[in-house]
Amino acid sequence: MLKIGPYQFEHNIVLAPMAGITDAVFRKMCRANGASYTLAEMVASKKELWKSKKSSTRHVNINDPEPRAVQLIGTDPQELADAAIWQVSQGAQIIDLNMGCPAKKVCSVSAGSALMAEPQKVRDIFQAVVESVDVPVTVKIRTGTDNNNKNALEIAHIAEQEGLQAITIHGRTREAKFAGNAEYDTIKQVKQQVNIPVIANGDICTPEQADFVLKYTSADGVMIGRATQGYPWIFREINHYLKTGQQLQKPNILEFKETLFSHTQGLHSLYGEMLGVRIARKHIGWYAQHLPNGSALRKAFNQLNSAQEQLTLLNDYFKHHI
Repeated sequence: MLKIGPYQFEHNIVLAPMAGITDAVFRKMCRANGASYTLAEMVASKKELWKSKKSSTRHVNINDPEPRAVQLIGTDPQELADAAIWQVSQGAQIIDLNMGCPAKKVCSVSAGSALMAEPQKVRDIFQAVVESVDVPVTVKIRTGTDNNNKNALEIAHIAEQEGLQAITIHGRTREAKFAGNAEYDTIKQVKQQVNIPVIANGDICTPEQADFVLKYTSADGVMIGRATQGYPWIFREINHYLKTGQQLQKPNILEFKETLFSHTQGLHSLYGEMLGVRIARKHIGWYAQHLPNGSALRKAFNQLNSAQEQLTLLNDYFKHHI
């Protein structure tokens, strides 16, 4: 069973932080469908960005189910420590450090997975953040910077030595980004050699794959990212499969209707109409992949510019398909 600091989870499936996706609306939906806990989108550690308009929707939402976890990204130990203190003061209950993002704009400033090339700096960051807050600190990493420099085990040992409470490993190098297939041998190796919880991540898109990865790596949990897009039900399906070995029935069209309405209205409410309407487009596009005549729905939805138009279109679509 997955345990992080004082938090014991009924399940061991975690929602990955994804920029522009895992906002408070989506996190709530995933928790309702059986995610153990969820991570908010990564937040920059720079003080001047804490209260920017873009960051404002990314912070802890005090209405989130506990434990409230926030992911920080940055390169300066003191800056990250200060950001952690501030996030905890706002209600964060787990601080996760991003050393796994392969995005160019992140790595070009030596943040995200680029930090794995500097183990001493990683140690300094871990020390500074752990000493600054009294909540569990965790980290997300990759297997290394490239195939010739796989040092996940070294970073995991540092994490354990410096008092981190869990480590999530994406089974690719920074250089690989999201290309090719994730590998789980590195995760298995780390799990064998550290005593803190290890969460496996990468290409876990089905209940069977989750089951395989948990058994193969002996990881304490799995983290799901892209497979949740347009399909928050993945958590309950995986939990059911792990418990029973049986496939859970897929959501019916009525469940899709309720979820799409709830998600779209939630986005309008969180971001305001202009931005909410824009953000809803990508989510409906993902849901549409699982729906009859989904591509027609997606195309029509993408043309709309008001909240009411979006809701009316959804209503009309489901009238014809229920």
